[in-house]
Amino acid sequence: MTSVDAMVDGVHFRLREGWATPAEVGHRALAGALSDLAAMGADPGQAYLVLGLPADFEQRRALELVRGAVALAERTETTIAGGDVVRAAALTVSVTAVGWADEPSELVGRDGGHIGDIVGVTGRLGAAGAALAVLEEHASRTAATEAALARSRAPMPRLREGRALAAAGVHAMIDLSDGLATDAGHLGRASGADVRIDLGALPLDAGVAEVAAELELSPWHLAAAGGEDYELCFCAAASDRERVESAVAELNSVQVTWIGTVRAGTPGATLSDERGDAVRIEGYEHRW
Repeated sequence: MTSVDAMVDGVHFRLREGWATPAEVGHRALAGALSDLAAMGADPGQAYLVLGLPADFEQRRALELVRGAVALAERTETTIAGGDVVRAAALTVSVTAVGWADEPSELVGRDGGHIGDIVGVTGRLGAAGAALAVLEEHASRTAATEAALARSRAPMPRLREGRALAAAGVHAMIDLSDGLATDAGHLGRASGADVRIDLGALPLDAGVAEVAAELELSPWHLAAAGGEDYELCFCAAASDRERVESAVAELNSVQVTWIGTVRAGTPGATLSDERGDAVRIEGYEHRW
């Protein structure tokens, strides 16, 4: 299977002081493509980078960007096998990543959710949304938000977790690149079911609640609306709950949190607040 992902300056990131360095851009571009492979339970193989460079983008900065991607490739056992460099009006990084599995049956799609499944996520959510609010100066930069800023600049694709979840028998899976509000809807529509999410159950990353309070939003808002957390959202049989939890726990990496159920209904996602009232949240707009 192949994942193709592109990031453009001013849309997916802002290459300027205080926002993102060239190395962070390279890391994030490769992370986005690898996260798609993680969501299928695939092993990473090769990656190919295409750089679109503005006329004033110096060679040293281009090399720094590539080094950022190479560092992540080494950590994830991915081989950067080639690519291209072209002139562009804005810095653009396009990554093609190739994933592998011994058998097609080992892979997980978005369309396998079953009525009665429970819905889970890996890790914690909201760091990217909180970081964007801080960088745009809508929220204060404090000790509590530094962790969110650091994580948003160097997200880790959940490749090991994706393989473990696939092996544990999850029915459907997606990576949270566009935000839970949007991506849960993708799962529901692909599966022909209503994915019901309890927003009060969402696990929040460090600093997210503080930023949400300053913005006068509910604590879960940034976790549901913000994109590029690159955690995994998945559907599994209720009877497999302990097996799924154990498979991820054995990695000593992140936790699993159960946040909803799959029900019969209009295909898509239904989001409910702490009182059980349905709420409407717009998903992520690609701007970081």
